[in-house]
Amino acid sequence: MEKADILIYGCTILPMDDRGFIEDGALAIKNGKIAFVGKSASATSIEAEIKINAKGKIAMPGLINCHTHVPMTLFRGIAEDQPLDTWLKEIIWPLEAKLRSEDVYAGALLGCLEMIKSGTTCFADMYFHEDTVAKAVEKSGLRGVLAEGIIEAGNTLLGEKMFKNSVNFASRFNGYSNGRVKALLGPHAAYSCSQDLLVKIGEEASRLGVGVHTHLAESKLMFRKFERKHGLSEVEFLDRIGFLKGHVLAAHCINLTKKDRRILSERGVNVAYVPVANMKLGLGSAKIKDLVRLSVNVGLGTDGPTSNNTLDMFETMKVAVLLQKLAYLNPTVLPAYEVLGMATINGARALGSDGNIGSLEVGKKADIILIDISKPHMKPLHNIYASIVYSARGSDVDTVIVDGKILMENRQVKTLDEQATMEKAERTAFDLLSR
Repeated sequence: MEKADILIYGCTILPMDDRGFIEDGALAIKNGKIAFVGKSASATSIEAEIKINAKGKIAMPGLINCHTHVPMTLFRGIAEDQPLDTWLKEIIWPLEAKLRSEDVYAGALLGCLEMIKSGTTCFADMYFHEDTVAKAVEKSGLRGVLAEGIIEAGNTLLGEKMFKNSVNFASRFNGYSNGRVKALLGPHAAYSCSQDLLVKIGEEASRLGVGVHTHLAESKLMFRKFERKHGLSEVEFLDRIGFLKGHVLAAHCINLTKKDRRILSERGVNVAYVPVANMKLGLGSAKIKDLVRLSVNVGLGTDGPTSNNTLDMFETMKVAVLLQKLAYLNPTVLPAYEVLGMATINGARALGSDGNIGSLEVGKKADIILIDISKPHMKPLHNIYASIVYSARGSDVDTVIVDGKILMENRQVKTLDEQATMEKAERTAFDLLSR
């Protein structure tokens, strides 16, 4: 090959493509893509501009967060220990009504910094002023699948305005920042958007060639209210109006009937499993094994930093596994390797990006993280998959590469001023509360 841009060598590689792991492996990056994956011994002839000795580290695909509201970093620690209805209507929505685009940008940059520091390279976001989130993605170097949120809540004029904003965002930003930004439409939920609006959203998503990102079957209380009103579950209702035809990313999916699960499988709906926020808000657990048995693709999400309270996907992986073992009372129900897949290749599939990211294969985008395993809590390394899921932390991530560009090396972020980003977000948060 021609001279590579970056050569990483001496590491253990987890390709996440069913090849198993590669000991003393090497990765070559050229023009933002992976040009070689294999043994270090087979890469001795590869010259590179930058060489990274990764001995004592694990190389794996960057983690993919399939559901979050990143700018909510500003509200971290504000709305604690409340039920969902109170949490939304009495605390979060009144605060969000005060948000300005510059607030959202400051919160998004803080979230991007947190994700870089904990090994997430791509995230699916739904929020407001999403153009500023796209600009935060551009500045940070991350990859984002972004949706401008749409909430009607009985106000037709509001719903129409937010629908137009979402469509305008998708039209302008799909493919933004050299393709690192993809756009979706973002209807909040079946209970917060009318049937007419949901039909329009589905039609417009099809016209634009984009998917939709929504909340689904999150709360038992809301589920029962919806069922009493419509005589159908949320899933049945959305299926009846043709909303599930295109690419759908559905977060939560806790309160599902057997029929609901079959519909999700038949329509190819992608589920974002959000264990930490679901536990914190007392909402219950999605029955992931039941979905997987029906070949439903499941990715992982943190949800927003207000309901989690972090964007650390390592923490989410561990909780995801433990919650399923508890929900099924079965320690074998979700193996470590399977949840690693949910955080990588399944997550990429959920975002319609598995042709480019989610595994370390020649020709794919070079979105790679290096995990430092030379730490007491990572020794001894008997089972590499279990060690990553049960023992590793976001702070163990040493290096982050996205699109072939080094965003962090030796824990030092290269694209953002860490201190300035944190201070700006903190000032913004306190100013917002004082308004």
